[in-house]
Amino acid sequence: MKYDFTSILDRRGKDAIAVDAVGAPGSSFPAPREGFDVIPMWVADMNFPALHTIQEAMIERAKLPTFGYFSTRTEYYDSIIRWHETRNGVTGLTAANIGYENGVLGGVATAMRVLCSQGDKVLLHSPTYVGFTGVLKNNGYDIVHSALVQDENGVWRMDFEDMEKKIVENKIHTAIFCSPHNPTGRVWEKWEVEKAMELYKKHDVMVISDEIWSDLTLVGQKHTPTQSVSEDAKKRTIAFYAPSKTFNLAGLIGSYHIIYNKLLKDRMDKESSLSHYNSLNVMSMYALIGAYKDEGYEWLDELREVITGNIDWACKYIEEHFEGVEISKPQGTYMLFIDCGKWCAAHGKDVGDVLKAGWDVGVVWQDGRAFHGKTHIRMNLALPLSRVQEAFERLDKYVFNAE
Repeated sequence: MKYDFTSILDRRGKDAIAVDAVGAPGSSFPAPREGFDVIPMWVADMNFPALHTIQEAMIERAKLPTFGYFSTRTEYYDSIIRWHETRNGVTGLTAANIGYENGVLGGVATAMRVLCSQGDKVLLHSPTYVGFTGVLKNNGYDIVHSALVQDENGVWRMDFEDMEKKIVENKIHTAIFCSPHNPTGRVWEKWEVEKAMELYKKHDVMVISDEIWSDLTLVGQKHTPTQSVSEDAKKRTIAFYAPSKTFNLAGLIGSYHIIYNKLLKDRMDKESSLSHYNSLNVMSMYALIGAYKDEGYEWLDELREVITGNIDWACKYIEEHFEGVEISKPQGTYMLFIDCGKWCAAHGKDVGDVLKAGWDVGVVWQDGRAFHGKTHIRMNLALPLSRVQEAFERLDKYVFNAE
């Protein structure tokens, strides 16, 4: 490969909570026992070197001796427009449809204030990204869950009948749609997005679409932008994107929304301005421009191959070595949502026992119960394959097949 996805990075003391939070005072992640180093597999960031064009763009800008007030560069908007046209086949996107957000969750909070009154009920699918739970509860909204169901092949599917029932019974007029879905990793097929959006149209439900994972589909999978499936979907949806998940830039802050409905766009821009904190950082602007260069397209294609290989390897290992542990193979993201229910029942354990056993040997994974997975663990595979293999060997020896 042209880019480096095999080097093992030492992130200790280098502004990375993925490792620095482990064993820190007050942390919920205890330090591993002596003899085991930390393999960070919890928070959703990557353990790969950054794309060099991102650093180069930022370094070149940092060489300039002034950092005063600035206007968003045309290259910023042009980079986003080209990215969506090339990656997702989007046409007709203009700078007027794009707006900056400090983060997707902050953008969701702003969109909720535009679309809802406090105390309103909002439809979400479960399992549910814990960030949605926090932002909605903290801002005074009531969550109504429609549970995803697994079909005969173990694939997570929307239950459209249940969605409609919940919408009607609770008089819901706003839904959060996560595409690709976090934490299950489903990449919705076009017909699924179309059917969901038809249902939302039928009952006049406005849609907040979190598509931050849209670049990170596995090889052979294709993302369908929510706004692309119909003219109505285009107008009733506030969509959020970011280079942060794709290129591991969370520490730089910077997302953006795409809104085609002028009324919604004007309301979003007004609402997001009220705090006086939702403003683009000059270095974040150059990071996006650096990420969306030609090299970024190449780097992402290689990254998708690496993540696909890691997930294929891990799912096969689980199937062959961890009896009673089940996994619905994700189609996107780099996270596994592992169901330990049958293993726990067979061994008289609960998921908390499994988590702790992994943490003890340095496999720092995440409690899936916060995502409404009763017996689940969430696991990050955006690491060099050698580290993924080391983690699974530890889980084999010390957790699932410990003597």
